[in-house]
Amino acid sequence: MDIATVIGLGLGVAMMGLGVVSGGLAIGDLIDIPSILITFVGAAAATIISFPWTSTTGVTAVIKKAFQNPTFDLPNLITTLVSFSEKARREGLLALEDDINELPEEFLKKGIQLVVDGTDPELVRNIMETEISNTAGRHFYGRSWLDAYAGFAPGFGMLGTLIGLVGMLKNLGGGDASAIGQGMATALITTLYGSLAQNLLAAPLVRKLTRRSEDELVIKQVMVEGTLSIQSGDNPRIVKEKLASFLTPSERAALKEEGE
Repeated sequence: MDIATVIGLGLGVAMMGLGVVSGGLAIGDLIDIPSILITFVGAAAATIISFPWTSTTGVTAVIKKAFQNPTFDLPNLITTLVSFSEKARREGLLALEDDINELPEEFLKKGIQLVVDGTDPELVRNIMETEISNTAGRHFYGRSWLDAYAGFAPGFGMLGTLIGLVGMLKNLGGGDASAIGQGMATALITTLYGSLAQNLLAAPLVRKLTRRSEDELVIKQVMVEGTLSIQSGDNPRIVKEKLASFLTPSERAALKEEGE
């Protein structure tokens, strides 16, 4: 589980609660069922309208990715590609065929298989980069549901505010203080809910998923460059230096120490 997502969400909720209590209110004072229905359910309804039903049913799986740690180890991937480069230079590209099935990543399997099959390097690059482009498109489409929800939530919060004000004004002439107070509470709390849904829930998740997507695409780009370097017969040391450029300075130092 991604500890940053859990800590950030928990800290946000805790600080909201602390702020409420410090302001002299009870947590229950900010729980209003009509406001919840107007803001959260209303924004969800508008988002459902905006997308095919399959996007709505798949949003849970997309959200889960924000709470999961990435499983791919980039330095280990570079070490694997360098070892493939060494083997290919010693024994030829066909010698890599026995290692293909042991690779955990289907994208890399496909690239190495194309190389072993003698595919033209330009065609190998085109095939792999086309898949990267399609992957980026799927990621964008997957998180666009949450992005739309983040956009709708404040609007429905404002809609709830208007509804609350209408209720308050309707009862203003009757002198019913409780009805006026209820209308004012709904008016203010829906605005709070709309901002909360956008700024603590949907928008941060979209940013986390965007970062996840960027990291995955970088890994795939490393696979492309490594595969083409193996195919061209580059010196393993050159392959290592080329791929190490994708790493942070600390990761490069660790990779260098491991090689030594």
